[in-house]
This record gives sequence, C-alpha cells and structure tokens, in this order.
Amino acid sequence: MRMTGTIMLVAGAVTIGALPAAAHHAFAAEFDVNQPVKVHGVVTKVEWVNPHAWIYVDVKGADGKVVNWHFELGPPNALFRLGWRKDAIPAGTEVDISGFRAKSMENTANGRSIILPDGKELFSGGSGPGEGAVK
Repeated sequence: MRMTGTIMLVAGAVTIGALPAAAHHAFAAEFDVNQPVKVHGVVTKVEWVNPHAWIYVDVKGADGKVVNWHFELGPPNALFRLGWRKDAIPAGTEVDISGFRAKSMENTANGRSIILPDGKELFSGGSGPGEGAVK
C-alpha cells in the first residue's frame, strides 16, 4: 500500500510539472522561418504580458485598407534586459517591424526587430532565428 501511494505521488508531481511546458511553444511550431515579413505601420498597443509581450500595429495596404498586425515578442524580462522600457514605444509611433509570419498566415508574426522613427533598432528577445542581439 505504501508503494502505491509513493508511485501515485511521483506520477502526480510529474504531471503537474509538465503543465507549464505544454503551455509554451517552440518557434517552429507556430512560425515559418521561410516566410519573413516586414511592415511599416502605427503602433496601437503594446502588451507586457507573460510568457510573451505583444505589439500591435495598424498597417495600411496598397488598397488603402488598414489591417492590424500582431507581433509576438520575447518575455517582458528579456525585453528589459535588452534595454526596453515600458514607454519605449507609445501608441501612435510609426515603426518598421521585421519578423516571421505565423504558419496560420493570419496577420500574426514573431517579431525580430523594430525600428523607431529616430532610427534606433530594438530587438524582440524572442525565440526566432537570430534573436537576442542588442544594437
């Protein structure tokens, strides 16, 4: 009886320990390195949430239609280590963002870098190829 209790306790601990890992995804599971994207638009919102921060940008197409793009960034702590501040990119700022399109082909991508109006480049600190560089 004691052995059964121990086995159940260990099995429960392993199951609970695996839950956070299941919630996170690998870059290649969601984004396509063969589908680079670069957009120019106006920031509508930056969300400082875990496990990834997000930046939302209104992009005007050739037809004049505005589409809101969503770019996944690294976790907030990684962005702070790369020199970001919460007020680094306020809503209304025009930016150029490069990254890799989501496999779903919606207006979602993994952001790689953001170029601000003054030419300063911020890196996303995310999981994409070449991430984490500071410029």
